Amino acid sequence: MDREQQIADKFLKSLQGDRVVMLGLAGVDDGHSQPMTAQLEGDSLAGPIWFFSSKDTDFVRQLGDGRRALAHFVAKGHDLFASLDGTLAPYQDRATIDRLWNPFIAAWFPGGKDDPKLQLLRMDADHVQVWLNENGALAAMKLLLGRDPKQEYRGKMADINLPPRTG
Repeated sequence: MDREQQIADKFLKSLQGDRVVMLGLAGVDDGHSQPMTAQLEGDSLAGPIWFFSSKDTDFVRQLGDGRRALAHFVAKGHDLFASLDGTLAPYQDRATIDRLWNPFIAAWFPGGKDDPKLQLLRMDADHVQVWLNENGALAAMKLLLGRDPKQEYRGKMADINLPPRTG
């Protein structure tokens, strides 16, 4: 397995464990992102990333029928950072809602799966960048000792283009 795939796999595992990303819409005037819980199905970055939101939020209103979006992720230990970009769109599919529904989502929607405000969002990422920060302290020490820390970061970044999806 090549190094880029190892980094991608590490990111996938970290995202599946933590799931909180800062999600924002490209080209929106205020440029704000907000924390959202990402849900993945399967063991690949090639599948959609799902989010539950409310139809009455500014975020969903600004999304409209769909647009480019950015998601940023920081692992709990700050040993991995990632940026994803792709398309985000509202998605209406009861089978997907049923499959992804859990007590944490239910807490936000008193009307359950039939809550009229419930909005499922689908992100199809087409580009992911992942940076590992495994040796931050070591690199800082080398810098203090007058050594070049850039060598510590070689092979610690993955630039991943994902295949287009249909459906």
